[in-house]
Amino acid sequence: MSTAAQTTGGEAEPWEEVTPDAARRLLVAAVEAFAERGYHATTTRDIAGRAGMSPAALYIHYKTKEELLHRISRIGHDKALDILRTAARREGSAKDRLADAVSSFVRWHAGRRTTARVVQYELDALGPEARAEILGLRRQVDAEVRGIVEDGVAAGEFEVLDVQGTTLAVLSLCIDVARWFNIDGPRTPEAVGELYAELVLRMVGAKQPRPTATSGACP
Repeated sequence: MSTAAQTTGGEAEPWEEVTPDAARRLLVAAVEAFAERGYHATTTRDIAGRAGMSPAALYIHYKTKEELLHRISRIGHDKALDILRTAARREGSAKDRLADAVSSFVRWHAGRRTTARVVQYELDALGPEARAEILGLRRQVDAEVRGIVEDGVAAGEFEVLDVQGTTLAVLSLCIDVARWFNIDGPRTPEAVGELYAELVLRMVGAKQPRPTATSGACP
């Protein structure tokens, strides 16, 4: 397949940042293999075979199997951060922004579940330098959600005693969707996103925003 959007486990994935086409095919094959067999049980021969290439061809584009995992993980975490950052910086109340962040994040983990499983659950297979880079991105992901929760508490919209712990719970809930979601099941990614947004708003005790000082003033 020569187009930028390629299929990974039945999912249409945008990999336009991965060039040339051979490198993209290898990356897609690696995602499928890592999700199915796990990183450590997957060989470079497995990946090359899935891509319809020889093992020697793989090393033209990726020096090691870990480099492939690092590239997948970096792209996935960049996407996750972009989703949450977009929601966090939109106009609206903290309640609206948190609902948008959760529903969007869940939709990605459901609709891109194969990639998400690799991105979220193979971190420990990375070497120290690559792992430190990805952990830095995860801290940014955490900061985006934590910032929305803090805004909600400050505005009187949320009742949260432990902001850090609640942030961890929200992210864990969203990420776990990639583990269990079945595209052939009764729920769509959109439906799960809406459900989880409602659950998270209940978790933070969401209320109507506190009125501003001028909202009740006479014209």
